[in-house]
Amino acid sequence: MKKILARPYDFQLELASCALVVIDMQRDFIESGGFGEALGNDVSILQEIVPTVEKLLSLWRELSGLVIHTREVHLPDLSNCPPAKIRRGNLSTKIGDPGPMGRLLIAGEYGSEIIEPLLPLKDEVVIDKPGKGAFYNTDLGKILNEKGITQLIIVGVTTEVCVQTTMREANDRGFDCLLIEDATASYFPEFKKSTIDMIVAQGGIVGWSTPLSNLLQGLIN
Repeated sequence: MKKILARPYDFQLELASCALVVIDMQRDFIESGGFGEALGNDVSILQEIVPTVEKLLSLWRELSGLVIHTREVHLPDLSNCPPAKIRRGNLSTKIGDPGPMGRLLIAGEYGSEIIEPLLPLKDEVVIDKPGKGAFYNTDLGKILNEKGITQLIIVGVTTEVCVQTTMREANDRGFDCLLIEDATASYFPEFKKSTIDMIVAQGGIVGWSTPLSNLLQGLIN
């Protein structure tokens, strides 16, 4: 058991029962020309966390820990994308429309793939999810249960949408979740702060949070 200094109190990490979940580090959200930029966002804000996520991913692999990657993508015929999700935002370029990196948020398109520095290894799990949360309409829960996982370290984007939704889904399913603060980002920094405050409120009603430095220090001790 490793004690990790965190909010709202120390997180007791059990390596054998813990998985790293890397959420939606896709070109569509992080690089110019993708869905994130089509929404009018400054994608450079998300790019800032890539070295931190890469550092943690490398360490977790050295520890032979379970790594789960997620991608928010939809089938080419959009049959697993509710029409309301396509319409929302009244955008000129919507999910499924052509973009500079292929059809936006469509499985198999260049833009839907995970960015180069964080590419999954052959034996790592990749979850394609049609919703915001990683548990909805996927096999994630089954995979974690089969591997005896009870704790999740969560990183990725965006903090207030797919990251928070996944943490809340996991919490309702009995998983203890630790969010790495400098390995998650939002296009709106104030949303990131508010989300983390909500997660750790009331004794960790959703989970714990800590910077990567605290996790690394706890793993050494």
